[in-house]
Amino acid sequence: MARISKNRLDLTGTGYCASINFRRTARAVTRLYDAAMHKSGIRSTQFAILVGIAKTEPVAIGHLGQILVLDETTLTRSLNLLKKDGLISVSDRSTMRQRFLTVTPKGQRALAKALPYWRSIHGEFEAAVGPKVWLKLRAQLERLARLVVNMEHARADR
Repeated sequence: MARISKNRLDLTGTGYCASINFRRTARAVTRLYDAAMHKSGIRSTQFAILVGIAKTEPVAIGHLGQILVLDETTLTRSLNLLKKDGLISVSDRSTMRQRFLTVTPKGQRALAKALPYWRSIHGEFEAAVGPKVWLKLRAQLERLARLVVNMEHARADR
């Protein structure tokens, strides 16, 4: 438990918090990509979901959540907006009680419009970070994502 002395919390070490630092970085990167992709009509978060669907379609909703490491509530909210905008279609439940996602022709056009903006900002980002540094960092981010998901599963099994 944190100690409180003379109306001050002991916040020693909180600047090293993985959650705080990853969220701050994620917000900054998302803002950068969103600003660059603004003219495409979709946000970088929508772009990521559409790309995830397009690369694996038809994809079960649960599997897409695992790929993108999105919780069910956030994914459902985002999918509902994409469906409302006509960018994706959601199948009826299959015999295995799963629903599958596909990108609609309108969604494909939205992706086609967004890709040049994404390629431009991603190229700028990669050049600023350094291509070799980015490849190493990306590999580390993938490793960390798997590690954390495994930690979550282990904690849930306790």
